[in-house]
Amino acid sequence: MLNEKRKEELTTLCQRLVKEQSYSGNEKSVADIIQDFAHSKLFDSVIKDKYGNVILVINGNSDGPKVLFDGHIDTVPVNEDKWNVDPFSGEINNGKIYGRGTSDMKGAVSAMVAAACYFAEDTNKQFPGTIYVSCSVHEECFEGVATREVSEQVKPDYVVIGEATDLNLNRGQRGRAEIVLETFGKSAHSSNPEKGVNAVNKMNGLLLKIQQLKVAEHPILGKGILELTDIKSAPYPGASVVPSHCKVTFDRRLLVNETKESVLAPIESLIKEMKKTDPELKATVSYAYGEEKCYTGEKIGGERFFPAWLFNEKEAFVEAALDSLLQQGIDSKISHYSFCTNGSHFAGENGIKTVGFGPSQEHMAHIDNEYIEIQQLQQATVGYYSLMQAFTHLKKEQKQTGRREYV
Repeated sequence: MLNEKRKEELTTLCQRLVKEQSYSGNEKSVADIIQDFAHSKLFDSVIKDKYGNVILVINGNSDGPKVLFDGHIDTVPVNEDKWNVDPFSGEINNGKIYGRGTSDMKGAVSAMVAAACYFAEDTNKQFPGTIYVSCSVHEECFEGVATREVSEQVKPDYVVIGEATDLNLNRGQRGRAEIVLETFGKSAHSSNPEKGVNAVNKMNGLLLKIQQLKVAEHPILGKGILELTDIKSAPYPGASVVPSHCKVTFDRRLLVNETKESVLAPIESLIKEMKKTDPELKATVSYAYGEEKCYTGEKIGGERFFPAWLFNEKEAFVEAALDSLLQQGIDSKISHYSFCTNGSHFAGENGIKTVGFGPSQEHMAHIDNEYIEIQQLQQATVGYYSLMQAFTHLKKEQKQTGRREYV
């Protein structure tokens, strides 16, 4: 399905997207390119929602599943001094396209958009169901928050996440949460510390106990890590003053079936127990809340809790996806993501049947001199094309509720 003309068009589309800087909240130029490209092709409609997600739609000729392919168009920033090439050049060298977002994940977005276009052309839209390509925003800040709007509009039966898998088929991921622990004391001059309550000392006592907490472990997804990543005291700088406030942040990697309540419960119990012997201890634990502004002017935000998800490799839709890739000569293996994706919403929150498939390798995300191999870009396009064929011919399935685990 990929002739030389299509290969050239695919490469050019990827380069065009990479040449546009699109940090989170600044994705408009990339969104515009995608919309213009779609209007010149056989897409039936192009939707831009309040957050700036661009949804491309191709309608089949009969009733069938709604199949959504999702890739984010925002990127993390660059330190240009550490790059050997212009990070927004889309330069081609040695069979690779260089630039910020090539692997994470403008390459996959280009492949999805191109695959949908070619699938519509080759089938003359004679297929059951509807294909959607979601080019989503703000994933680097809030995995899955912007795509809540997408799934509300689309209500997909199946989702394909395009994050890098090295062309393997992923059936799950760990989630993540940012946990905020705060202690509150009483300020005093440091020459008379007994007049105050040192919030940092109170925090130190808590941290020693928290380090002894055991976190869950999953046979497939691994450990539910709890790692301290930040600590601050106030007032700052604390010249000659006992700190009255201390705040730490933990990165918590989530496993399937863990809830907001269950993740905080061990720390809450620890605080309650320590208060029995230390009446001066005042502490709270919660999830970090973030808020950003979209390029549309809309504000986006929420608690930083992004659930894990996992499906059984014997599920019919997983087997169908794998078979379709293997039939195209793509040597895919069943795997899972080690990092968090928009799947936290689609599968983790909404229980929608979801797999991950994308070009390039996980470790290419966010690095200096990021690139994508053109051969993998082309193979991913063939893979998305085959997944469109496979999923549109599956039966509609009711979505699962909650964050059920399939093992």
